[in-house]
Amino acid sequence: MNFDYSNPYTSTRIPLFARNVVSTSHPLGAQAGLRMLLKGGNAVDAAIAAAAAMTIVEPVSNGLGSDAFCILWDGKELHGLNASGRAPQAWTPDYFKRKYGDGAATPPKRGLDSVTVPGAVAGWVAMSERFGKLPFADLMEPAIEIAERGYLLPPVVQQKWAAATSELKAMPGFAQSFLPWGRAPNVGELFQFKAAARALRAIAQSKGAAYYGGEIAQAIEKFSAQNGGSLTAKDFASYQPEWVQPIGKDYRGYTLHEIPPNGQGISALIALGILDKFDVAGLAVDGVDSQHLQIEAMKLAFADVYKYVAEPSSMEVSVDQMLDDSYLASRAKLIDMKKAQDFGAGNPVKGGTIYLTAADEDGMMVSFIQSNYMGFGSGCVEPDFGISLQNRGHAFSVQAGVNQVAPGKRPFHTIIPAFLTKDGQPVMSYGVMGANMQPQGHMQTLVRMLDYQQSPQAACDAPRWRYNAGFEINVEAAMNPQTVQALADRGHRMEVINDSYQDFGAGQFICRAGDPKVEGYVAASDSRRDGQAVGF
Repeated sequence: MNFDYSNPYTSTRIPLFARNVVSTSHPLGAQAGLRMLLKGGNAVDAAIAAAAAMTIVEPVSNGLGSDAFCILWDGKELHGLNASGRAPQAWTPDYFKRKYGDGAATPPKRGLDSVTVPGAVAGWVAMSERFGKLPFADLMEPAIEIAERGYLLPPVVQQKWAAATSELKAMPGFAQSFLPWGRAPNVGELFQFKAAARALRAIAQSKGAAYYGGEIAQAIEKFSAQNGGSLTAKDFASYQPEWVQPIGKDYRGYTLHEIPPNGQGISALIALGILDKFDVAGLAVDGVDSQHLQIEAMKLAFADVYKYVAEPSSMEVSVDQMLDDSYLASRAKLIDMKKAQDFGAGNPVKGGTIYLTAADEDGMMVSFIQSNYMGFGSGCVEPDFGISLQNRGHAFSVQAGVNQVAPGKRPFHTIIPAFLTKDGQPVMSYGVMGANMQPQGHMQTLVRMLDYQQSPQAACDAPRWRYNAGFEINVEAAMNPQTVQALADRGHRMEVINDSYQDFGAGQFICRAGDPKVEGYVAASDSRRDGQAVGF
């Protein structure tokens, strides 16, 4: 890819050029991955070590009770991994109606009844067994050391930690684990997580068996039962992540790849498929026409995704039907360049997070994401092993529909890694965190790089918008006020927000600069987080 490396946006970051790279939203996570590369490991080893460390250094976004997804290039082809969790066997619509009333729309937002079986640790093991070079136990060493000795809290993580305290302080295990001295740690204060170090050692020694069939699973079952939940060790023992074939859509001569449903990655593909019908490059990059067009394409994508996407076995339409070119062309015709619209779903039937990426000089590239969903997730933390449990079950529906809760079913998922290829060859591994911001960030940054030749760092730093529902749009304060007003004049209800952490996501990018053994890669890390891209 040929980039213009001038950066018109305010930034605290510069691109990194190296042959071996790790980019994450916390420097210690990136350096954990770099240690594995320096030790002779590959990009998969680096990604796993970074992911384990991130559960400790950014617990506001993920933990040892997270789910995960991955797209990786092994040197010859793409592979996808779905390590999202399944519902406990006790979960049925009646289970929630009995506990929360017949009118309950979803499982609760917090508490043990929001927790599906966490899949991240199983994902690490599966990746290591299939593609890793180093012993699995080696990959846990940096995370164990950080958890045991502690680390000084950085500004962005501390901000979110403090903000979550009032809502979560009474949740089981939360204060014991995350409120030392009865409060959130301050910036620069030492936080130690010795319980998580204990879990990581058990995971390392057993290659994850302690988590899914041993002492950690037993501890979570006991903790769940004591606090009104229904998770059992049997639910853990039956869990397996799934290797999947990524789905893709061509755009401007490249192909964007995403994990197939039950995730929302197809949203970015639909939006790009719609944008492909327009001359985006002919519009001013930060002008109202370009931004309006992208917003409307994203709205059309979400309208279909929220109606049709769920666990694949429950979907009434196929991925191919949703991505069909003629269907997307018909959707593109609905866009009015002068007016914002509230779109309903079409009929394609014929007749929440940390993201990291790693790449090595042998050409292996890893796009990886893991998340507790809403901040600290369920707010519940098993105290003996420091397992901070996600709240992915909240994304189920109790009422009838494609995403209705059922035993062993996976809910609709928001976290999505992305990967770009050209003519079947790898180009870029990237992702943008933040709930439903993720496909929006995938689309906005990719349009900037492919239509406007902005570099990954400039695409990271550029101001973003976020579509919520109806006509509601959040926009970063750095966006041109004239563009914001012009969008409002077209009917978008614009709200300027200064908090970028969740509202506008944060990206990590690694793009090939040529032959990895010769030129290497160019990497970017989003200034909206505490992160860093590192390499050698």
